[in-house]
Amino acid sequence: MFSGILLKGHKSNIRLVQNIQGVIFIMGSLPNEKLKGLSRQEVEIRGSQGQTNQYTTKVTKTNTQIIKDNLFTLFNMLNFSIAISLSLVGAFSNMFFILIIIMNVLIGITIEIRARNTVEQLSIVTKAQVTVVRDGVNKLIDSEDIVLDDILILSAGEQIPADAIVIKDKVEANESLLTGESDLVEKEVGDELLSGSFISSGKCYAQVHHVGKDNYGNQLVNEVKTHKPVKSELLGAIRKIAKFTSYIIIPIGIILFIEAYAVRGDSMSIAVISSTAALLGMLPKGLALLIVLSLATAVITLGKKKILVQEMHSVEMLAHVDVLCLDKTGTITEGKMKVQQVSPLNGMDLTELNHLIGNYISASEDNNNTMQALRKHFNKGQIYDIKKVFPFSSEKKWGAITFENQGTFVIGAPERIITVDEDMPEAVLRAQERGNRVLMFGKTEMESDKYPALKNPSPMAIIELRDPIRKNANQTLDYLKKQGIDLKIISGDNPLTVSTVAKQAGLENYDKYIDLSKLTEEAEVRRAVHQYSVFGRVSPQQKRLLVKELKDNGHTVAMTGDGVNDILALREADCSIAMAEGDSATRQIANLVLLESDFTSLPAVLFEGRRVVNNLTKVASIFFIKTIYSFIMAVICAISLLAFPFIPIQITLIDLVIEGYSSFFLSFEANKERVTHNFLYTVLNNALPNALLVVLNTIVIYFISQSQGWSQLETTTLMYYVLAGISIFAVIKACMPFNWYRVFIAVTTSVGFYVAAYLFKSILEIGTLTANTFSPFIYLIVISLILRIIYEKMILNHLISPSEKINEVTPFIKS
Repeated sequence: MFSGILLKGHKSNIRLVQNIQGVIFIMGSLPNEKLKGLSRQEVEIRGSQGQTNQYTTKVTKTNTQIIKDNLFTLFNMLNFSIAISLSLVGAFSNMFFILIIIMNVLIGITIEIRARNTVEQLSIVTKAQVTVVRDGVNKLIDSEDIVLDDILILSAGEQIPADAIVIKDKVEANESLLTGESDLVEKEVGDELLSGSFISSGKCYAQVHHVGKDNYGNQLVNEVKTHKPVKSELLGAIRKIAKFTSYIIIPIGIILFIEAYAVRGDSMSIAVISSTAALLGMLPKGLALLIVLSLATAVITLGKKKILVQEMHSVEMLAHVDVLCLDKTGTITEGKMKVQQVSPLNGMDLTELNHLIGNYISASEDNNNTMQALRKHFNKGQIYDIKKVFPFSSEKKWGAITFENQGTFVIGAPERIITVDEDMPEAVLRAQERGNRVLMFGKTEMESDKYPALKNPSPMAIIELRDPIRKNANQTLDYLKKQGIDLKIISGDNPLTVSTVAKQAGLENYDKYIDLSKLTEEAEVRRAVHQYSVFGRVSPQQKRLLVKELKDNGHTVAMTGDGVNDILALREADCSIAMAEGDSATRQIANLVLLESDFTSLPAVLFEGRRVVNNLTKVASIFFIKTIYSFIMAVICAISLLAFPFIPIQITLIDLVIEGYSSFFLSFEANKERVTHNFLYTVLNNALPNALLVVLNTIVIYFISQSQGWSQLETTTLMYYVLAGISIFAVIKACMPFNWYRVFIAVTTSVGFYVAAYLFKSILEIGTLTANTFSPFIYLIVISLILRIIYEKMILNHLISPSEKINEVTPFIKS
C-alpha cells in the first residue's frame, strides 16, 4: 500500500512523493517522527531493477570507428591505390610518398582518440561518499550506491549526488554551476535539489527521486557527450581537392595506362609508373602533413605560455573568430571576492570590529563566496559561546548569530538591515556608487528563533567587497575589438551587475544589456543576440541558443566559460575556451584551457592561430602548383597520346626539398595579420601562373627537342630542371619581403634542390644539363620570370586585393 503527499517540484512542477512502507515521512508535518528510510530488502529490490545511481556513457565513436574514419578517406584511398599499383610492378623506389600518408593517418587517429577520451571522462557529479538513512540508521555509502527513494542527509559544503526532494529542514543551495546564477537558492520542504549543485548552508533530509541517467546533471552532460567533427578550413581545402580529383583521376589514369601499354607499347612497369605520376601530382599530400605539423607546433608554443590546447584545430579556428562570447565571473573578473574596505560606523573601534567579526565568521556555517572572502580577510576568533545561528538567507539577504551574554550580530545587505532610506548611512551610498558589493555588520534584537524580522538594528560597520577585474582586461577587450572581433558578455548573474562589470572592463556597449529570464520564446532570444552586447540571467540552454544563432548567421564564434552552466554553449561554439580554476567539466569539454585562468592571454592564442593560417596560405601555393600542372598535363597527354613527362620519384624530390623544406621553416615565422582571405581561392590563384608556366615550358621544350633531335634523357632533364626553377619562383615569392632568414631559406632551397638532383640523378632517371640544353634552360627561366612578374603586376593584383594590414604594436602583450 502506498501513501503520499503533493510536494512542490522544480519549476513549479507538482510531484507525488511516495513511501514504499506506507508511512508518510514528510517531517515538515511530523517533526517528532524518526526517519527510517529504506530497508535492506527494498534497497536490494531497487538494485536488481537497475534503479541505482551508477551511470556511465560512451561517446558514439569507438577506437575501430576512429581508425576507419581516418584511414578510409577518399584522399587516402587515392594515394594507397597509386602505391599498390606501383608495388605490383616492383617500382618500389617511386613509393616514398606513402610515408607521408601514413604519418597523416597516425597523427589524425592519435588526435581524435585523445579528444574522444577527454569527452568520455566528462562528469558534473563527483564520486564521493554520502550519508543515507536505511533501516533507521545513518550509513555512509558511495554516491554510486544510492538507489531510488533513498533518504539523503546533506550538510553545508556537500555536493548533491542525485536529484532529491527536501523532506525535512531547510538549506541554501548553490546552483551556479548549473544555472550560472550566483545567488543562493533557499530550499524548503517540497523543493527539489538538483544533482551537481552544492549545499552552501544548513542541513536537510531529502528523498531521491531521480537516479543515474535521469539526474539533471547527467542529462546536461549527455547533451555534450556527442562526437563533434573537426572543423578546419585548411583540411577542408584538402578534402575539396581530393573530391574534385576523384571524379577525374580514375578515368584519366585508365586512359593514360591504356595509351602507354596498348597504344605506345610500353612495358607494364613503365606504363604504370608514367600514368601514376600524373595522378600522384594532383594530390597535395605534403600540404596535409604540413598543416598537422604547423598546428602541432602551435600547440607546443601555446603550452609554454600556459595554454593547454586539447583540440589542435581550434588554434586555426580561433584565427577566424569574429565573435567572442565571454562569461563574467572567473573570466572578466577573477572569480574571487575580496574585502576592499571596512568602514566603522557610529564611532566603532576598528580593532573591536575585527574581534567581533572574527567571532561571527568562526561561528558561521555559511560557505558562500562572500563568507569565504570574509574568512580570508578577518582573523578568526572563537571566544563567545554560541546560543543560536541563523544561516545566511538569500531571500532575506542576511544571516545572524546570537552569542551568550553578548546579544545578536547580523551581516547582510544594508537595505535589508536598515529599511528606512533616510537612516541609510552615507558611506553605504558612496560604496555602491563605486560598484562594490556592500555588506553591513551590526547588532540587533530578535523577536523569535525562526528567522524573525530584525528589531532595532544598530549598524557598526560597512564592508565593501569586490570581485576584481582581471589585470589588463580593459586593454585586452579594447585590443580584441580593434581586431574586428565583436564581444558579447553572457552570464547567469543579474544583468545590471554584469553591465557594471562590463563597464569597468571597458566594454564599448556595456549599456546594451537584457535580462533573458524574461524571454520565453526561442525567436525572442535569437533576435536579442543581434541587439544587445550584455546578457544576464541566461540559462544554459539559452547560452547555447545565442551561440547557435550567431553561427547560423555566418559568424565564427568562440566561447569562454568556467562553470557547468557553460558547457552546452562551449560545445556549440566553433572554439571553446575554459579557465583552469573553473569546474572540471568545462576543462574536459573545452578546446583550449587557460592554465592561469587569465583571459587576457587570448591575444596570444589569436596570434598563434593567425601565424598558422597566414603562413600556410602563403606557402600552400607552392604545393598547388603541382596539383594544377599535373591535372592540365594529364589531360594534354591523354588527348595527344604522349607520355606524362615525369615519374613519381621525381615528384617526391620536389615534395621534399622545394615544397616541404621551405614551407616547413617559413611556417614558423610570426604573422599577426588579420585573416581576411578564403584559403583555397587565394592559394589556387597564387599557384595558377606558375602552373601555367610549367605547362607552357614543358610544351615548348618538347617541340624544341623534336626539332633539335635531343635525346630522351636531355629532354626529360631540361623539363625537370625548368619545373624545379618555376617552383622555386613560388618559394622566393613566399619569402618576400626578404630578411636574412628568408634569404637563407630561398638560397638553400634553390641550391639544395639542384645539388640533390645531381647527386641522385640515377635514381631520378635524369642527367645533367648539356651544351644543347644549358642555354635553353637559362632563356626559359628568364622568360618565365619576366612573364611571372607581368602576371603579378597586371592581372593578379586585380583579382585579389591586398590583405588589410593591422598595427600589431601592443604595449601590454609580449610578442
